[in-house]
Amino acid sequence: MNCVKLMGQRLSARDFDRQGAESQVRIAILNGCTALGIPVKEAVG
Repeated sequence: MNCVKLMGQRLSARDFDRQGAESQVRIAILNGCTALGIPVKEAVG
């Protein structure tokens, strides 16, 4: 949750459903950035 807050301390949407959507977008962005940092392992031989 701390990483989500680093992208902005507050949710800009006022409606509860839109806040949920905004949270999901932020989480998708964080997951994409995390996926870029994970090394790809390949079998050698």
